[in-house]
Amino acid sequence: MAADAPSSELGVGRPTKRRPGSAVGGLPVADSRPVLDGDAVLGLRCTVCRYPVAQTGIPWCPSCYGPLEPARFDTGGTAFSSTVARIPVGTRKAPFALAYLDLDDGPRVLVHLAEPEVVPLGARLRITGMDEGDLLAEVAS
Repeated sequence: MAADAPSSELGVGRPTKRRPGSAVGGLPVADSRPVLDGDAVLGLRCTVCRYPVAQTGIPWCPSCYGPLEPARFDTGGTAFSSTVARIPVGTRKAPFALAYLDLDDGPRVLVHLAEPEVVPLGARLRITGMDEGDLLAEVAS
């Protein structure tokens, strides 16, 4: 486009609405959120360096670029960090809590907490289900 093109031709000022899985620039966008399958989180593990990944559908290891194989990770782990959002975000009403959970035998994943409260670092959490496509966890007893 020419530098003197009107902003309407450049798409400036026009918000684009996109749903997960819709095309961006002609390429499909995959939903990269982790998936719960029964009592395990589905993911991948590098066959070379054993690096765990919570997403599926990536072509190679993000650490060493080695080949990946399907993996299942346990749903228990420890809290790396957590926070409470006190404003609505998207379809989520405030307050709601998020935490990064270091799975015992796998990667770090982002989870929504069942209760809107901050959990201490190192607290034991367990993924209990899915909520609006996101992993849902609660403090393990």
